[in-house]
Amino acid sequence: MPGSKVARPRLDQPFVTGAIDTPTGQVPVVSSVLSWADRVGGYKVRWGFGRYTYTVDPGLYAVGTPDDRSPVLVSANYKLSFDALRRELGRRSAWILALDTRGINVWCAAGKGTFGTDEVVHRVESADLPLTVSHNVIVLPQLGAPGVNGPEVRRRTRFRVVYGPVRAADVPAFLDAGMRATAEMRRVRFTLRDRLVLVPVEIANELKIAAIATTVVALVGGVGSGWYSLARAADRGLIGLAAVLGALFAGTVLTPLLLPWVPGRMFSTKGAIVGAVAAAALFAKAALSGVASSPVTLAAAALFVIAGSSFGAMNFTGTSTYTSLHGVEKEMRLVMPWQALGAAVASVLWIAGGWY
Repeated sequence: MPGSKVARPRLDQPFVTGAIDTPTGQVPVVSSVLSWADRVGGYKVRWGFGRYTYTVDPGLYAVGTPDDRSPVLVSANYKLSFDALRRELGRRSAWILALDTRGINVWCAAGKGTFGTDEVVHRVESADLPLTVSHNVIVLPQLGAPGVNGPEVRRRTRFRVVYGPVRAADVPAFLDAGMRATAEMRRVRFTLRDRLVLVPVEIANELKIAAIATTVVALVGGVGSGWYSLARAADRGLIGLAAVLGALFAGTVLTPLLLPWVPGRMFSTKGAIVGAVAAAALFAKAALSGVASSPVTLAAAALFVIAGSSFGAMNFTGTSTYTSLHGVEKEMRLVMPWQALGAAVASVLWIAGGWY
């Protein structure tokens, strides 16, 4: 029976505004205008709240009043990706086929395999797409190409895969041009806005680690001559707090901000360079302010800033279209032992700083 292979998207999802009848049953209708709840949800996810559950039901959706000749645009079921596409459609009518990417965006899902050939085929079949549209074309986002074998999709479904532009904002112009993309539409960019929009979630992810690290360095900071001193813990704790915040700021804010201008190819290297500059600036200010501390303690704090900043910056490797999954794994294998060594040496120096 058509439409009975898998459950269709629920009509009671908060962003669904109605339903449209098709030969295979009702399809949820979604607006191209994002509601206040959609925008609040997006802001929350950017700060790490509900990041892995911000999804839509996979399956077929309608924008406007599409018919059998309307284009079929494929997206991920990560709601930020889904919302970005429907928002750009404006007054157009189209079908959106949301793949089950486990709540992961198109680019990352293509690398992980959830935005892949089998899932495209499965969703085309489960949505009974041949009975809904009279053409045989589905439009996939360009960033999903690494995970999809177009000829294999056509062999198994008879639907021809056409790759749309990199950015959802270019979809209307792409459709108006007869599904032909310009060179500019194909160009992958990682602009200042693209980089900074990732900062909040990275900060949120590292705040817990930063809080634990600050507590540990403050407590350990009291160890030294006479075994333990609360006054020493308070004094050195301030230096430790400055180091933790410096590492967090340098790795998750300054590095993405300055990314094109910082030397080096690997993100971890760029983070280490920015961390070194940040450490120098922090402790130059401390010296000018008359903050007294041992060279060993300052060396430990500086090394922690560099290692922490390098680690924080490396997180952006997996969110940038500059790198491949293989490149991310290679960088992690190469750099993480050095980051761990830097943190270990910083810990030893921090403990030793209580006596020297």
